[in-house]
Amino acid sequence: MAKVVSEKMKLVVALITLQFCFAGFHIVSRVALNIGVSKVVYPVYRNLLALLLIGPFAYFLEKKERPPLTISLLVQFFLLALIGITANQGFYLLGLYYATPTFASAMQNSVPAITFIMACALRLEHIDLVKKHGVAKVLGTLVSIGGATVITLYRGFPMFHKGLNLHEDEETVSNKSQNWTMGWLYLMGHCLSWAGWMVLQAPVLKKYPAKLTLTSFTCFFGLVQFLVIALFVETDLNNWIIVSWEELFTILYAGIIASGLVVYLQTWCIYKGGPVFVAVFQPLQTLLVAAMAFLVLGDQLYSGSVLGAVFIMLGLYLVLWGKNEERRQKVEETSQQDPESLTKHLLEEH
Repeated sequence: MAKVVSEKMKLVVALITLQFCFAGFHIVSRVALNIGVSKVVYPVYRNLLALLLIGPFAYFLEKKERPPLTISLLVQFFLLALIGITANQGFYLLGLYYATPTFASAMQNSVPAITFIMACALRLEHIDLVKKHGVAKVLGTLVSIGGATVITLYRGFPMFHKGLNLHEDEETVSNKSQNWTMGWLYLMGHCLSWAGWMVLQAPVLKKYPAKLTLTSFTCFFGLVQFLVIALFVETDLNNWIIVSWEELFTILYAGIIASGLVVYLQTWCIYKGGPVFVAVFQPLQTLLVAAMAFLVLGDQLYSGSVLGAVFIMLGLYLVLWGKNEERRQKVEETSQQDPESLTKHLLEEH
């Protein structure tokens, strides 16, 4: 019993650590933008570090798991990188430039609902409106979309007195960072890209189950794509030179923590607790980001963002509950039809 509690505690600690890492990335990325790190140079260095970290593990640990590479697979890896890295990270940085870390984190909570819509459109997800879980998934999706709309259309009143911003003056904040409409548009593009990457990655993993190798190829092609963009957008060589410890820290955090440690932690947590249990902790990230942004950056928190985030979190939990209930019913139906299949299913789950 003590061992079970200990394992559960390890999982909870790992999940909280994971959310701290995610929350820190929002803050660190905003600091990078505030001190003038290029929106192209930042993801180039981030993906280069991630590739250097993950590549060796992929090579040595998945020697026996790697299926042979084909032109078709490489094209799919390239497209996954285009959606999951280039578009995803590019839209995120543009959105963060116009909005706040708290706003970005709140918007990300809508990704499960967007993923559900995409999966339904591609007939990868089944909706049964006769059953509770089907209604919960649809209702949760609508509530999440409503929350994102509230964040966009209703800014509301400030929740706290504005603190001291360590990196920007008030004029810069008002002219650039608080453009909520532009921030929402870019962050919605980020969420759509992220959701699309998760949906399209599923069939690719069935053909190519070596996860670390797939991640390495995705990082490699994402790096190449950002370098091509840099040829046209970032022609000033001075922007590629790291001139301060602050710049170095933001880049190292993005590459080592956000793209290295997070990949390992998330994989381990999903393996131990399952995707639903991991996703339930995601809203904690928004609360952590709000606190960090207020204390470190001096960002203001508005009532519209809080109200919208509450709706998005409620929608997230409805979708997750529906998915969990659907899975439970399938297990029960399997147990009634074939006890041996149930045993096999339970072994696969754990």
